[in-house]
Amino acid sequence: MKILVTGATGYIGKRLIPLLVNEGHDVVCAVRDKLRVNKQYLDDEHIEFIEVDFLNVESLNNIPKDIDVVYYLIHSMSNTSKDFESMEERCAINFKTFIETTQAKQVIYLSGITNEEKLSKHLRSRKKVEDTLASKKYALTTFKAGIIVGSGSSSFEIIRDLVEKLPIMIAPKWLNTKTQPIAVRDVLTYLNAAKNNPALFNRSFDIFGPEVLTYKDMLLQFAQIRKLKRYIITVPIMTPRLSSYWLYFVTSTSYKLAASLVDSMGIQIIGHPSDINKILNVHPLTYKEAVELAFEKIEQNSIVSSWKDSMISSGRLKNSMHKYVNVPKFGCYTDYKELPVIDEQNTLNKVWSIGGETGWYYGTFLWKIRGYLDKLVGGIGLRRGRTSPTELHVGDALDFWRVIFADKSKGKLLLYAEMRLPGEAWLEFKIEEGLLKQTATFRPRGIIGRLYWFSVSPFHGLIFNGMIKKLIQP
Repeated sequence: MKILVTGATGYIGKRLIPLLVNEGHDVVCAVRDKLRVNKQYLDDEHIEFIEVDFLNVESLNNIPKDIDVVYYLIHSMSNTSKDFESMEERCAINFKTFIETTQAKQVIYLSGITNEEKLSKHLRSRKKVEDTLASKKYALTTFKAGIIVGSGSSSFEIIRDLVEKLPIMIAPKWLNTKTQPIAVRDVLTYLNAAKNNPALFNRSFDIFGPEVLTYKDMLLQFAQIRKLKRYIITVPIMTPRLSSYWLYFVTSTSYKLAASLVDSMGIQIIGHPSDINKILNVHPLTYKEAVELAFEKIEQNSIVSSWKDSMISSGRLKNSMHKYVNVPKFGCYTDYKELPVIDEQNTLNKVWSIGGETGWYYGTFLWKIRGYLDKLVGGIGLRRGRTSPTELHVGDALDFWRVIFADKSKGKLLLYAEMRLPGEAWLEFKIEEGLLKQTATFRPRGIIGRLYWFSVSPFHGLIFNGMIKKLIQP
């Protein structure tokens, strides 16, 4: 079959594509920015990447007409637009209008459980999208998932942050809200098994794990698995705003995502039973089993996707990264250093391991201070870390940077700053002619931007000089 996957660079999309290819299907991946495509897929004859923005009707013409099945995985937890719900609806309308002109027989949509009368903004939007996608030209299959648990998922990483950092938690009352978490492995099983299955045509199913848990239960079970003793005290006085700040300062999430999560976590997410498990012969994992499998992936350094690499976690980048690849020259300040490389492969490995748990090789405590300061003024700080300790791909989050270009064969890594700045900043590492060339570029915004550069220049001289020396050491 020829299958179209939308949201192909997202958390679920990245994991679904290899499953489809391994079954021998031809997969067309719709992405907003080809730069974010993992290079390992570019040479696969069974995978085609096309650039599509579902808010731009003309771009939909890039989608081939001879597709059989479509996965609609487009949604966001971002609160950056007041017009969020109408934007999601417009995407769905544009998608439906075009797909009805193709040969597609089935659309599979991943949504969230929406059984309560009072829903959060995002769950309300997803329910509206489901209604919009219904068509007489193709069959719609909808899976409404509970909280998804897996290595790199937002729920997993936030719970991990809370459990591993706080022995005692004074927590909001929404920790007593009931939910039914589901393992990401089970979500993928449902999605994969649903394609071209007539028994699922024009039907909607809630998918969830076998247990009803509160968020407090999830935190405590997570602590048990990690062999940590944790105490949680819930208090009724924490408003949604205070709860959002609590998540924002303790975990790696952005404030906007924290606010969205708090909005959703006050809503009970309990699924309606159906015959879906019998139809597809699925036996969902327990929450503890899902967490244990996630840590197996982490220990094997085989996390396929992470919410931190999504643009949802971005402090500054919104869509295309093309315009950031060419570092500007005019009106910029630079800190340029170069040193002879002793062992090129060793230096490349160091560059590709920079940040996260490895740190920045020199003055890491100063980088941490900069991260704390960024967090205090509403930035993303350093807590996102990095998905893999040794691999980098375009679009990856790396502490408070975003990977804009990464090609080890060309010896070049380019990062774009996502911390709060009065301007824009790039950090480039490049090996050429036996030299490691390290360039920090800053394009100031107004007089404040210029004052900022001169105020931090003494620290740059210390940090960047020390860093390049460490990078070339054998």
